[in-house]
Amino acid sequence: MTENELIKQRIEKIKLLKERGINPYPYKFDRKNYSDEILKKYKNLKKDEVTNSIVKVAGRLVTKRIMGKASFGHIQDQNGRIQFYIREDDVGKENYSVFKKLIDIGDFIGIEGNVFRTKMGEISVWTKKYVLLCKAIRTLPEKWHGLQDPEIRHRHRCLDLIMNPDVKKVFILRGKIISAIREYFEKNGFLEVEIPLLQPVYGGAKAKPFKTYINAFHMDMYLSISPELYLKRAVVGGLENVYTICKNFRNEGVDKTHNPEFTMMECYSAYKDYEDMMKITEEIYNYVAKKVLGTTKIEYQGKKINLSAPWKRLTMIDAIKKYAGVNIKDMADEEIKKVLEENRIELEEGYNRGLAIEAIFEELVQPKIIQPTFITNHPKETSPLCKQWRKDPDYLERFEPFINGCEVGNGYTELNDPILQRKLMVEQAKKLKRGLEAHPLDEDFLIAMEYGMPPTGGLGLGIDRMVMFLTNAPSIRETIMFPTVKPREKTYSET
Repeated sequence: MTENELIKQRIEKIKLLKERGINPYPYKFDRKNYSDEILKKYKNLKKDEVTNSIVKVAGRLVTKRIMGKASFGHIQDQNGRIQFYIREDDVGKENYSVFKKLIDIGDFIGIEGNVFRTKMGEISVWTKKYVLLCKAIRTLPEKWHGLQDPEIRHRHRCLDLIMNPDVKKVFILRGKIISAIREYFEKNGFLEVEIPLLQPVYGGAKAKPFKTYINAFHMDMYLSISPELYLKRAVVGGLENVYTICKNFRNEGVDKTHNPEFTMMECYSAYKDYEDMMKITEEIYNYVAKKVLGTTKIEYQGKKINLSAPWKRLTMIDAIKKYAGVNIKDMADEEIKKVLEENRIELEEGYNRGLAIEAIFEELVQPKIIQPTFITNHPKETSPLCKQWRKDPDYLERFEPFINGCEVGNGYTELNDPILQRKLMVEQAKKLKRGLEAHPLDEDFLIAMEYGMPPTGGLGLGIDRMVMFLTNAPSIRETIMFPTVKPREKTYSET
């Protein structure tokens, strides 16, 4: 039978239900119990033991076994699933007939009855009453083969959550991870603030934005690529410790670690530098891992990773020397160009020594960093928003933490010299006019900086990537409830 035929069959069942005076979509159900609670409370019941305890459970019907005048089934709620037993003698001939003929797998039902343990040893609910709560008109995929295609799973995440319990666990853990991050900042005196996602000038990162238009002002607007420039305004205004958990939007490709829409945590703390922000990075990861998993030692895709502080630290120059065997610091430009050529590394905007060093690191070193490591002191050309390294002005007081070859954040000793900041942003704006990815000139931000920002440390952490590692997910698309997907084909309702 085709999908359309099955849908028509279920729509006909809705008609039959209504003819019997049954509302297939009632307004509420007074649920009293969850599946896991019942299974835990009555785990010591003996076989065939029936209690006097009455429970009221509700969920999606996921199995159904008709056995003449008695049947078994399972309903699935948010916390798990539980078996129920239903007999014609208990619910009445008419109600049992409705259950047998008009209620299907995928429908939501509410059940009231006694808890007991079956002869086979499964804790179950002996149904005394039941009610249909929602008649589904689409059938669920076949359990073992019907929901394997990642594109279908991501597009129809609701089905993924129904059919794959491990997927549901990821998103339950994600919620707990974000709550733990907020708890950490609350305990450490940070204020959560919100930044606008629609901005007249995008900034805070080198990325292509999504562009839109506001009719009220007759002007172009951009979806935020970073909260940085707004959070720094808050620090200028006297909010010394601030953070936000927000969406960023970057018009870029989709792969294992990138999605055009993603979640970021950024925080800024006055009178601190990048050393302090590295310590905060370690503390956040350790706090969240202990809170959610109970340990800082995790396994990710077959590799054992220790998140315990302190994390290893290497300058970018030293990391290239250690992992790639290239002593790049003392190399002439022609020698660096040779390294680029030998490894087929291309630079978007032509040769630039600092950006060449960064590209060599990303290609030859980054995939080899497995244990949590801070790569520090990037070339000065890599960011216009960061202070120069106090030991060497050719480099920045910047760090990126890496885990399993993946960059999971970014932190600076923030640039607060308004004259130098303007100069660097003007230079970036010139690059932008040439069609390169660069920071646009944000005059309102520069005016804010001219009022004075205290010495400040800043940190950004990718939430999706953190969840990926803490849940052992192979891709951030498995940690984003509704990742960006390609256009779909027409559905039944559109044909």
